Amino acid sequence: MEPTSNSHQDKIDRFNEGIRERNPAEYEFHQAVQEFTESVMPFSLEHPKYADSHILERMTEPDRIIIFRVCWENDEGQVCCNRAWRVQFSNAIGPYKGGLRFHPNVSQSILKFLGFEQSFKNALTGLPMGGAKGGSNFDPKGKSDREVMRFCQALMVELSRHIGEDTDIPAGDIGVGAREMGYLFGQYKHLQNRFNGSLTGKGITFGGSLVRTEATGYGVVYFSQHMLARQVDSLKGKTALVSGAGNVALYCAEKLISEGVKVLTLSDSSGFIHDPDGIDVNKLNWIKHLKLMRRGRVSEYAEQYPNAHFYPDQRPWAIAADLAFPCATQNEIDEASANQLIENGIMLVAEGANMPSTPTAIRIFRDAKILFGPSKAANAGGVSVSGLEQSQNAVRLAWTRDEVDLRLQQIMKHIHSQCEQYGLDQNQHIDYSRGANIAGFVKVADAMLAYGIT
Repeated sequence: MEPTSNSHQDKIDRFNEGIRERNPAEYEFHQAVQEFTESVMPFSLEHPKYADSHILERMTEPDRIIIFRVCWENDEGQVCCNRAWRVQFSNAIGPYKGGLRFHPNVSQSILKFLGFEQSFKNALTGLPMGGAKGGSNFDPKGKSDREVMRFCQALMVELSRHIGEDTDIPAGDIGVGAREMGYLFGQYKHLQNRFNGSLTGKGITFGGSLVRTEATGYGVVYFSQHMLARQVDSLKGKTALVSGAGNVALYCAEKLISEGVKVLTLSDSSGFIHDPDGIDVNKLNWIKHLKLMRRGRVSEYAEQYPNAHFYPDQRPWAIAADLAFPCATQNEIDEASANQLIENGIMLVAEGANMPSTPTAIRIFRDAKILFGPSKAANAGGVSVSGLEQSQNAVRLAWTRDEVDLRLQQIMKHIHSQCEQYGLDQNQHIDYSRGANIAGFVKVADAMLAYGIT
């Protein structure tokens, strides 16, 4: 990354101080904006059309935030109440698009950070999608199917007023899988008396797209292939650390294995497993059944495969490997973890989760010239196939698995080329964070300028 002048840094600092003052205690949102402005503000100041129109100030305010309560009845007949949000951040380049997250730690700050990132991630795909995010502090874990159904139906009564195929198209996210999307879409269809593409991530039998489940995990691997290819290198024969055990992690591991990579780790909130023999296809299928069907813990893997070891309450970043794929949650790689990865010879980090590396960790990777794929570029495969699902719904067609996968590969290649265009320095090194941020900014900013003051 090219050095930032003192005058630029002063303006960046003042801008971010204003963000903190206007959005108190929204720490995840502060972090996302700071990471973005450190790349984009110097570029904006060098292009008066953006600076004079205060585009950055306008970009960091969502179009609207919808907050509402969701009241539902549990299996014991007790009335329960949760809070839900939809953060519609920007529709400058298309209808709002972004997932719904159900988790006890969901907050306005987390959803604003995710919606903000989503705006630029979606811009990078080349598809006409704006940015949004939503969710609730409802915890689906431990709930019966009927309880989840009643909650989803109650939530959709309010959410349905604010979404539509030309307005806002939610998808799934953490805690919102096939079961939840089925209940949500069923209620939406019932309320609207219309069958359309107003939600994505639907089941294949009712308008979903092939490869959607695998898309984020596959996409991060495709992006990594392009990063390595530019170094005249490939994935084959390398070792990898993968965190998480949800769809992103599992399908990232699946694609890595198919490309000849030895996957050493997976994790969940209880800790991580390290298999020095490698997690092969059969072992991965066992984990898929454990996590997706039985909803078990990764610690059971070490009981099934005695050569593996389970490390409770730890993350996998101290294990030596060539590649790292954080696919669990935000801020899972901190300063100590980043230094440990570099000491162990890591050559590439590609983010499958949203903002899994702290700002300090990102700076450490940049300074060490590690190939670093930021989440808004590397994990855009999921929303890309969501966009392709919208297209299939609009024309009442279903593309084959190979057709969707080929389009996904083309989109990830396009994202990489944009990062190269805006992130290449005088030493021919690509700062992928800077490239992704500026490329996304330019697309959204140019649309905002075209609309005038809105």
